[in-house]
Amino acid sequence: MKPYSIETSEKRVKIYEQGDTSIRQVVTKFDVSKGFLQKILKQKQTTGRVQPKKQGGSLKSVLKSRRTELTHMG
Repeated sequence: MKPYSIETSEKRVKIYEQGDTSIRQVVTKFDVSKGFLQKILKQKQTTGRVQPKKQGGSLKSVLKSRRTELTHMG
């Protein structure tokens, strides 16, 4: 699924923050989940931005570090 644009997320937050609508109404209007809207509202409250966080990079395998130990044991 394609991520929402920052502008779209900011628009949703702005409409909610105006105070004349509920989370449920914003969710229905924009066809997003309640959890998603709550997440971006919380992010805006804590960081002041709705820009998505950077996604994690590659994780190194725990087994890869053990491979060297195992191959040198026998």
